[in-house]
Amino acid sequence: MNQQEIIERFRRTDALLEGHFQLTSGLHSTHYLQCARVLQYPREAAAFGEAIAEHYRDARIETIAAPAIGGIIIGHEVARALNAKFIFTEREQGIMTLRRGFTIGEGERTLVVEDVITTGGSTRETINALNSRGAHVIAAASIIDRSNSRADVGIPRIALATLDVPVFNPADCPACARGEAAVKPGSRREVMSDE
Repeated sequence: MNQQEIIERFRRTDALLEGHFQLTSGLHSTHYLQCARVLQYPREAAAFGEAIAEHYRDARIETIAAPAIGGIIIGHEVARALNAKFIFTEREQGIMTLRRGFTIGEGERTLVVEDVITTGGSTRETINALNSRGAHVIAAASIIDRSNSRADVGIPRIALATLDVPVFNPADCPACARGEAAVKPGSRREVMSDE
């Protein structure tokens, strides 16, 4: 599966949105990848999972870990493709952690999987949470890299497609300067530019 085919799958499922968006990182963008729209189709999710797994067939991965909520579906699909255990991290009082009885063994070979990486923040937080429990996180992967390969997560990582989509601090956002309200994807609510 090449980059053009991946982007076409996002377009075909109305998962590539254009407008004025506030990203999870707090940055603003003219484009948003609503991965839930493409991943709602099991065949698409399985195809992306297989494509990521192909990069790690010989890596002896024992566990796939993903940050909730965006990474859960694709992480599960990669785990299925690699016949590995799947767990996810989530924030508790603002700190990314393992909950729900998930455990990880000392030195357990782990791959962190995300749907989209913009700044790498959630991926880094997940890596830190796993490392603090003794995991051996060997790499990270995502369907889309919005950073055009600039995001540094501290370990090797791959993405099925890499995009160079401009992002702005709200104070420097041209759409905010024009008075356009940003939409926070997932919630479909408008947000103020100083939020």
